Amino acid sequence: MRGYNKVILMGNLTREPELKFTPKGTAVAKFGLAISRVWYNDAKEKREEVTFVDVDAWGKQAETIAKYCKKGNPLFVEGRLKLDSWDDKKSGEKRSKMGVVLENFQLLGDGGKPRDQAEHPNESKAKSRPPATPVDGADSDDEVPF
Repeated sequence: MRGYNKVILMGNLTREPELKFTPKGTAVAKFGLAISRVWYNDAKEKREEVTFVDVDAWGKQAETIAKYCKKGNPLFVEGRLKLDSWDDKKSGEKRSKMGVVLENFQLLGDGGKPRDQAEHPNESKAKSRPPATPVDGADSDDEVPF
């Protein structure tokens, strides 16, 4: 039987995306996402739980995220789970970490301004930017399904 590996998350970036390039020139952006869940217990007290997830984006998507996203920005992410395993250099023990490999995403929040413009909103509006295009190739009229 074939498996199915799909993750859909919406949260806020926990740090600035870290953009690097492989030796062959492929862009890789690594960032953290914080996903909050709020509920009320039996005593009607508000409770909150935050889950932190590490996300890896590749190629043009990595470059776009590095350009338009900053710490605190909301982001909608679709991807797949990936388990990384390694031997700890100090203890020699096997270690592992679950993360997400980004497949598609949607910018949320401040209209997708480049990070340098988002940080300086009072600068001249004369600077032009290319029109936003959906990263996954879908129509721009698509909406988040919730």
